[in-house]
Amino acid sequence: MFEKVVIGGTFDILHRGHKRILEVGFQISKGVIIGLTSDEFANRFRATETSPYKERRKNLEKLVQEFDKPYEIIKIDDSYGIATIDPDIDCIVVSEETLLRAQEINAVRFKKGMEKLSIVVIPLVLAGDGKPISGGRISGREIDTDGRPLK
Repeated sequence: MFEKVVIGGTFDILHRGHKRILEVGFQISKGVIIGLTSDEFANRFRATETSPYKERRKNLEKLVQEFDKPYEIIKIDDSYGIATIDPDIDCIVVSEETLLRAQEINAVRFKKGMEKLSIVVIPLVLAGDGKPISGGRISGREIDTDGRPLK
């Protein structure tokens, strides 16, 4: 069991994929730090604007309370967040699509003389149509938050 796991994201429209990555993070650790993107960072590379930080944080807090383990939600303004600063973090949980970011974080930690993080990769959660669940597909009304097709 890991002492401190880190998970990062925008967590705009919470869906089954988010629930899965958080579930694994809480299962394998004594405590989780969740890096939640600031409004500026979240909207920097997106075609559509995300929900405000306060709203995303409130929804995320509701979800993670069910895991009944210590957690902390911190605002992040870049792709690395606290993962390249906190030497007590020993693991990062990512999806397949964010694995490269975790490897970059480990490269930065190595250059700083810090221990590398164990990386736990969660496969993308697929919707009923076999394609990955995503906030864009949910907001586009293709699927619901559990991945059930709406059209």
